[in-house]
Amino acid sequence: MLADLTANSVADALARRETKPLADVEAAALARTPALDALVALRPASHIKIIAEIKRSSPSRGALAQIADPAALARSYELGGASAISVLTEGRKFGGSLADLEAVRAAVALPVLRKDFIATPYQVFEARAAGADLVLLIVAALDDQTLRELYDLIVALGMTPLIETHSADELERAAALGAQLIGVNARDLSTFELDRDLFGRLSDRFPDGAVRVAESAVLSPADVTHYRASGADVVLVGEALVTGDPIANLSAFLAV
Repeated sequence: MLADLTANSVADALARRETKPLADVEAAALARTPALDALVALRPASHIKIIAEIKRSSPSRGALAQIADPAALARSYELGGASAISVLTEGRKFGGSLADLEAVRAAVALPVLRKDFIATPYQVFEARAAGADLVLLIVAALDDQTLRELYDLIVALGMTPLIETHSADELERAAALGAQLIGVNARDLSTFELDRDLFGRLSDRFPDGAVRVAESAVLSPADVTHYRASGADVVLVGEALVTGDPIANLSAFLAV
């Protein structure tokens, strides 16, 4: 599944490149106002911090929410106390787009994450051109050379890489990059099964000083409590916010 999602995202980016060449996207990226410092927004605090996600659907759950106005939802997230906004830009399985990211960037003052299956420099330049402050890199989808090249490009463009891992080996690869923002995804992107305890089993393997992000399996305040007790600085929440009252749910999660 992960290989297919990544291949499809790359194919869609190649199709966009036919009408918008790399040179044009690179120029647009460099012309953007400098990215916000996401590490400042997400650094550890006395309370849990939340990356609130704009997510219409997923391969595991199907359609979740229409989200006709992603900018309005992002403003609700900001009002509710989120520290950053994640925008799924993958179109085939998640129903997202770069236009969603651009709309969100124009609507809020929070750091914005491009969440997609990034495997090429073109996609990184697209992210910055659309206004992203953070870019997701999934360790399991990339070889070491590609992971390093994309990580370095993200940093060179002034953005923050969020390095997603699923195992101790992948956490070691993230640490070798010098990553300062590292996530553990409870969802296995090969099988799409969930393991909420994975973060806790890996929490002592994070490199010193890294911001620890727990991803997936966050549906209730109890889940946030579980991750916080396991050492999470940040949780990334999508489904619970798009299928319920975003402000009320954020308030409940932040009260943990």
